[in-house]
Amino acid sequence: MLLRPWLLAAAAAVAAGGGAGCPVLCSCRGQAVDCSGQRLFSVPPELPLDTGNLSLAHNRIASIPPGYLACYGQLRALDLRNNSLAALPAGLFLGAPRLAHLDLSYNNFSLVPADMFREARGLQRLDLSHNPGLRRVHPQAFRGLAQLRELDLSYGGLAALSLDALEGLPGLVGLRLGGNPWVCGCAMEPFLKWLRGRIQRCASGGCRLSPSPPPCAPRGPDTPLPSDSQLAECRAPPEVAGAPLLSLTEESFQACHLTLTLDDYLFIAFVGFVVSIASVATNFLLGITANCCHRWSKASEDEDV
Repeated sequence: MLLRPWLLAAAAAVAAGGGAGCPVLCSCRGQAVDCSGQRLFSVPPELPLDTGNLSLAHNRIASIPPGYLACYGQLRALDLRNNSLAALPAGLFLGAPRLAHLDLSYNNFSLVPADMFREARGLQRLDLSHNPGLRRVHPQAFRGLAQLRELDLSYGGLAALSLDALEGLPGLVGLRLGGNPWVCGCAMEPFLKWLRGRIQRCASGGCRLSPSPPPCAPRGPDTPLPSDSQLAECRAPPEVAGAPLLSLTEESFQACHLTLTLDDYLFIAFVGFVVSIASVATNFLLGITANCCHRWSKASEDEDV
């Protein structure tokens, strides 16, 4: 009977702590679970059910089991930077509707597929920077992220970015693109036109994206992440290599809109006809010359005999 109050207190403590204890090699304080820098090759099998902030940064994690976050409905921040992740399982965020901050920087992603974050509808900040192998972002990669405010795609391997990937982000106010090998050809014109239209230049507030540009105001501690689009540069084609993305205007893409008139087609056909006649005449003259040389050579041999 004397043990009963202690058992009830222990049960209440376990329930308050979310069921599972703090994982081995991790430290826990309140709703924050820190497993960073522990050379982990896999994620901890169990976490306190009330985990709100989980850091698995600076480890060697290469994969995450499907449904790993299914029981952690209080999770608001997930830090997976500096690991060996190349993909995430489908439906990973289905059980984490409150997730607002996700850091996937310094990993091995080469593709951001369609609907990769669709279940994370409350996501506000997404960091995909420093994934040097990241070559492609699917046009529907960020579909459903209506609350996303900050997106970091800097220092990857992106040569192009579909405008469709960003048009579905009405709340986007911070965008980082620097450090990518952008190919500023005709296919990039729609994206660059959209970017110029969304960039707000404020002398005191730097640059940031704005759905509908408000008056310029000084930056405060809560000002969204500024855009580094002015620092992003073209890698190709050669004539614009090294030029900042925002330095390209509509005049830079004039060659992409050149159309041929009927006179142009007739001129091209005429030139082609002339070149064909010239080629036939040249071949005819070469044939006659070769025949004459052959006869002259044969006549010389007969005289020698």
